[in-house]
Amino acid sequence: MVQAYILIQTEVGRARDVAAAIEKIPGVVRVDAVTGPYDVVVLTEAHTVDELGSLIVSKVQYVPGITRTLTCSVVNL
Repeated sequence: MVQAYILIQTEVGRARDVAAAIEKIPGVVRVDAVTGPYDVVVLTEAHTVDELGSLIVSKVQYVPGITRTLTCSVVNL
């Protein structure tokens, strides 16, 4: 499995709505609202890097209220 964290910035006051919508997406493992420069942090997983990219670009980034995402791939050291 390939995993990645997605750090999400949302429109003001939209973090709760964004987190609730993202929780319903298949491939999302965990969703947390956080404080700091990002509003929501999401752990995702897929079978391949291509599937993970599709999940992020075709599903997560289409959630209303998101202004910016930053994807951080998990590496096994």
